[in-house]
Amino acid sequence: MKYLLIYKGMANLHVFEDWCGTSIAQLRKNLHYPLYPHNRTTVKKLAVSPSWTNYGLRIFGYIHPYTDGDFLFAVASDDNSEFWLSDDENPDNLKLRAYVGKTGREWTAPGEYGKYASQISDLIPLQKNNKYFFELIHKQNDKGTDHVEVAVSVSAVPGLIVCVCVCVRTDESSLKAADVNHIPQTIASHVTRLQRSSQTPPLGVDMLRADPRDSFHQVPLLDRVRLQGVLPDCIYNPSYSIKGYPLMRYQGLQFVHLMYVYPNDYTRLTHMENDNKCFYRGDPYYLERNKVLQDYGDDFDDYTMKRRRNLFSVQKHGRIRKKREDGDLNNRFQQMDQDNQPKEIQKPPEEPQNHPEGPKQQPRKKKKRRRPEQNQQDQHYLQNPPSEVKNYDQGKEKDSQRFQNIIMEKIPDQQNPGPAQREERLRSKVKQQVDQSLNPDDRIELHLRKAKYSNSSDRNPGLVAVRDRNNHTENIREANEMKQRSVTNSGIFNEASVITTPSNKEYNSRWGHVNDVRKGMEIQDNAIHIEEVGEGGEEDDAWVNQGFSEDEDYELTNRAVYDVEVKWCQTFQAKPLDLHALRSDWIDLKCNVSGNLLLEESEALSVVEAFMKKLNQKYPRQFSLEHIVNIEKKPDYSRGSRYLLELELLEASGRHLSLVQYIYVKRTEVWGSHKKQKAQGEELKLCNPYSFYWNPTAIVHFIIPVKNQARWVQQFISDMEEIYRTTGDQNFNVIITDYESSDMNIEEALQSSYLPRYQYLRLSGNFERSAGLQAGIDLITDDHSIVFLCDLHIHFPPGFIDTVRKHCVEGHMAFAPIVMRLNCGATPLEPDGYWEVNGFGLLGIYKSDLDSIGGMNTKEFTDRWGGEDWELLDRILQGGLEVARLYLRNFFHYFHSKRGMWNRQVLRNT
Repeated sequence: MKYLLIYKGMANLHVFEDWCGTSIAQLRKNLHYPLYPHNRTTVKKLAVSPSWTNYGLRIFGYIHPYTDGDFLFAVASDDNSEFWLSDDENPDNLKLRAYVGKTGREWTAPGEYGKYASQISDLIPLQKNNKYFFELIHKQNDKGTDHVEVAVSVSAVPGLIVCVCVCVRTDESSLKAADVNHIPQTIASHVTRLQRSSQTPPLGVDMLRADPRDSFHQVPLLDRVRLQGVLPDCIYNPSYSIKGYPLMRYQGLQFVHLMYVYPNDYTRLTHMENDNKCFYRGDPYYLERNKVLQDYGDDFDDYTMKRRRNLFSVQKHGRIRKKREDGDLNNRFQQMDQDNQPKEIQKPPEEPQNHPEGPKQQPRKKKKRRRPEQNQQDQHYLQNPPSEVKNYDQGKEKDSQRFQNIIMEKIPDQQNPGPAQREERLRSKVKQQVDQSLNPDDRIELHLRKAKYSNSSDRNPGLVAVRDRNNHTENIREANEMKQRSVTNSGIFNEASVITTPSNKEYNSRWGHVNDVRKGMEIQDNAIHIEEVGEGGEEDDAWVNQGFSEDEDYELTNRAVYDVEVKWCQTFQAKPLDLHALRSDWIDLKCNVSGNLLLEESEALSVVEAFMKKLNQKYPRQFSLEHIVNIEKKPDYSRGSRYLLELELLEASGRHLSLVQYIYVKRTEVWGSHKKQKAQGEELKLCNPYSFYWNPTAIVHFIIPVKNQARWVQQFISDMEEIYRTTGDQNFNVIITDYESSDMNIEEALQSSYLPRYQYLRLSGNFERSAGLQAGIDLITDDHSIVFLCDLHIHFPPGFIDTVRKHCVEGHMAFAPIVMRLNCGATPLEPDGYWEVNGFGLLGIYKSDLDSIGGMNTKEFTDRWGGEDWELLDRILQGGLEVARLYLRNFFHYFHSKRGMWNRQVLRNT
């Protein structure tokens, strides 16, 4: 690389925004790292503090030593950082020289180079006439004073911090965001991709386990012609169609229902239920459903059908009014908890308390000091165990009660104080006199030390009485020590004050102005770090105060202390609990972790058995069932239910074939459930829903409007290329409508891609999503092809194109898959996030159906977006179509902010 004199004293700086986490390993998981940063600029020296949050930095270039010698490099940062230096100018010879942490919990103050041993490198011999490639990587979260800096010194002059000249590797000022060939990919920036494991999925996410659904697109499809005549045709006219019904704006959401699946696809986000526990429904909103299930039992389908008939009534003026349903609320879980509560153990004797009831015991949180009032509550709880705990042995209960009455007679009250009460009053007077004789700083430290002492003592109930007796002596001793120190010193050395308000004037003058806008955040962050520093000392004091001190011995006391007896051999009875049975197919906007509804195994097997019987009647001994891959049910409680069967068959010739077929099961007179019907010996009435079939060769058009989103456009093209390589499916088309993007040449990127088909349309003006989508729709000439209104920040599962085809039926059904939104810092292999149950912007529909309802609403939704998907949903349902709604495995929406997107402008910091 040619040396650039005009950039002498600068280095390349690449910024990766909108990415949470504190470790360098977390930065390397970023989808765009290291080739597609959000911003590419230069920096004059290796000391950077942008005053921003949730970002990562990659600084690289060449170091020119000012002299020959052995150099030491040191790095400091908040949070983690790594400094890499090559033995020469070749980036392939990089070595990690110094770093701040690996776990994300490490950080330093600006200029603090001696906090960790890893911050300072070994001696590195450098020569004046050579240049050395370096790379500095930094990760910052949303707390603290963000900074990263590198210092260098020569061993000949210990302690002297000197400068070396740095220069950029490449002048990027004239390059576009899509130009990445010049960016070095080194061992420092290398990303070790996580491998998906079916045995131990990351974070316990069962959805990441291998599933036959994920590779089913690779099995050859059984021709639909061979299935003609297997089942008779029947009229398909579902009762939930609302064609011609007037709807208020955005009311169509109430008429979209979920489908049932078999077998379990594990779309329930069990690893996210700490954030949303809606699956365990204790909210009154869900209690009525639990009561209904308990009352109706197997006839719940009949109840649901009646409820749907009465839930909405169409008024003469065209509005739909929701009826209220009153009912007695009951919770199965609460009843279960009452049935399984342990029997009570005897309540030990207690002293009169000011509190009428004992507070509930809370779990102790780490890195937080306990308040004095909390200590009093814990002491009260130890002396007053929960009243619901009882003893099984009636004889012991009588003896213990007699003993308790004797003890209670000797406990003094307020009017007749005993020795303990008189001692407490005396101790209070002495404490008041001591406090008045201390200066304010001494008073604060005394309070902190007493709180810590009290806190640690409360951990051991056996020390409660001992602590009360020793508090009086301890207070006097501490007060005397502080008064003596106050005479010799002008103030008290406070560890916390040193960290939060440093005494170094030069440090304040240098860094006090860096983050004025984030003072509140810094104070909070400093408090967090103070807790971490002080935690170890707190544990040491706790060890001393829990009875292991050499200065204190246990003393007898006149107060009796009791421990609650634990019945380790106690057992209980647990009934099988199927939480999916408590759900219905109504979309629950309050629950975004629940996943797909599960179809009962008995019902799924009975439908498959009935279909295979019909198949074998036409083709005797030609096909055998190899595997049930997927079954989806769309219930219609008044007329029948529709099923999508996805079966893997084994042909007599030994060839494996996939069968994907919609069938319809009519409702019969005795129809209550398939279990009941089968028990009465009646066969299921299967038929082919007339004209309701999917086209396995239909072309799917992915339409995306964009503006200045080079890194995401390039990622989308790469993802679609990967789908093509994996499936070999040529029947899809990528349509990109571009609002004058200046950060990349999208048309050239499409031309050089591996995509089988693509179309590009350049638009002018401000970004408008609805207009951009409609412009892409107008490019499609085949009305019998599928339009998929797409988003740019999507991760697709391999068989996604076939999934869209299966769930789009021309003239009958559109498809709105539910995508999982990843949280900040999450990846498809570590998917923290939630299901986007509200959004319908990702939609598949035949072009003929979309044209029949008027296409996109480009009049109302011009310079804004949000709501256009619900408005389109209203018109789809009013047009007589139904919308298939399914939680889709491994279908993710990447986290991103709106910073720098579409029509947003940057507010310059002056």
